[in-house]
Amino acid sequence: MLTRRGFVKMSGIAAAAVSAGGLLSACGSSRSSSSGEVTENKQVVMAMPVGSEPEAGFDPIRGWGDGGHGHEPLIQSTLVTTDEKLAFQNDLATSYAVSSDGLSWEFKIRSDVKFTDDKPLTARDVAFTFNTIMNTAESEVDLSFVKEVSAPDDQTAVFSLNKPFNALLYLVATIGIVPQHAYGADYGSNPIGSGRYKLEQWDKGQQAILVANPGYYGEAPKIERVVVLFMEEDAALAAVQSGKVDVAYTSAVLSGATVPGYSLEHYSSVDSRGISLPMTAPGTSKTAEDGAVYPVGNAVTCDLSIRRAINYGLDRQKFVDNILNGYGSVAYSVGDGMPWSSDDMKCKTDVAYAKEILASGGWSAGADGVLEKDGVRAAFDLFYPANDKVRQSFANEFANQMKDLGIAVNLRGTDWDEIFAHGYSDPVVWGWGTNSPLETNSLYRSTSEGNYAGYVSEACDAYLDAALAQPNVEASFEYWKLAQWDGSQGFAPQGEAAWVWLANIDHLYFVREGLHIAPQKPHPHGHGWSFANNIDRWTW
Repeated sequence: MLTRRGFVKMSGIAAAAVSAGGLLSACGSSRSSSSGEVTENKQVVMAMPVGSEPEAGFDPIRGWGDGGHGHEPLIQSTLVTTDEKLAFQNDLATSYAVSSDGLSWEFKIRSDVKFTDDKPLTARDVAFTFNTIMNTAESEVDLSFVKEVSAPDDQTAVFSLNKPFNALLYLVATIGIVPQHAYGADYGSNPIGSGRYKLEQWDKGQQAILVANPGYYGEAPKIERVVVLFMEEDAALAAVQSGKVDVAYTSAVLSGATVPGYSLEHYSSVDSRGISLPMTAPGTSKTAEDGAVYPVGNAVTCDLSIRRAINYGLDRQKFVDNILNGYGSVAYSVGDGMPWSSDDMKCKTDVAYAKEILASGGWSAGADGVLEKDGVRAAFDLFYPANDKVRQSFANEFANQMKDLGIAVNLRGTDWDEIFAHGYSDPVVWGWGTNSPLETNSLYRSTSEGNYAGYVSEACDAYLDAALAQPNVEASFEYWKLAQWDGSQGFAPQGEAAWVWLANIDHLYFVREGLHIAPQKPHPHGHGWSFANNIDRWTW
């Protein structure tokens, strides 16, 4: 339900690469004694990608927390949270219930919560937060299924929906509550919240510093100060090598580095890399929510035999072994291993079968070895962000494997503006993944802006509607699976093969010895704040 264009445009803002030494000297890190032993300290210094810095500040209305792929907002509280097994837990809510028709959700709110300005948090702040999101054009959160949120009293918030939507809990688990009395244009830079931390300092383009909220209603954070430095990957590694940070993200490309005093830790994720395969013939266009008009369709991938052959002819394990250095797993869908993922999305590598599919589809080798059909060469452009080393490697590996099938792939490394201009007409190496089934809805619903492959299916839309209309989340899983493949149709490889999924990427971090990271949830797409979801429970 999130707009991919909005998130990537936000996260792709060019924040300046900064000097680790200059910033950290201002932070006053005092963890190591002169003997080099770790002393008792309650501060953690982290290096995050520049894209982790929220363009609009720490404002849940504008996307902080739920913008992109979802993380706990830390500065603000949420109605519910999820634990490391993704089970829902109460936070601000003491209980919640849904009506029999699925159109009304009632949340009871605890009465002992105060914002950092010492004003009480009530259900009216909950209603204000969600109603403001719905009326803010710049918001990254899609709440179009919500009619309104009301507060009949201070401890009751009622969500009235336009249609049943049992995935509401996934969204409210990452949307922080803001104070109605203190929300304004500068809130993102000066947030007032009721969460575990409060913002002490934000030097835009450089760092953000969070400190424990002394008035927090829950267990006091064990880490009392969090310093986040926004830096490019090479700078983050340099900061580790110089001992200036305690935790730093990295990628498989740099995973071979060995740094004394640090270990390389890897965490499972639903961070999937996949390639959209536009399904329609060229010649039409699509108008996005922002009014931009994009060409639609591809003369090669519109052929079903091409799409199926790509799925069956690809050796996904090579991406994991040769590019990710083993830090990952093969991918067949967005959300592999989740309760809503379908085993029917899996397909074994069978190059001979892939070639049979192509031959049966009318494709034959031309003079240069590239397949042809009705005057069309089996050749297409593949777009990827030029500043992403892993996706560049994925694109190269994909192109090399396609040569064996007689398909020529022209690599186009560029910026996101150009990628989006080709998003509906050319294959793109995308990154997706959240801890909810809603991304399936975004990528495959006929009317979704995120449906880059152009998959249109009344049956799929009906299954997606049925999934969201079930009385509880658990009951929806079977319908999410049916949308993928119901035995005769779907977007699975044996069906319309709308995408080819490549690999799920483990998230890698250099961690200073002596720092104990609390158990993690499966990480969503993108290194960043999701790793800090439970930083209040980390210890030295």
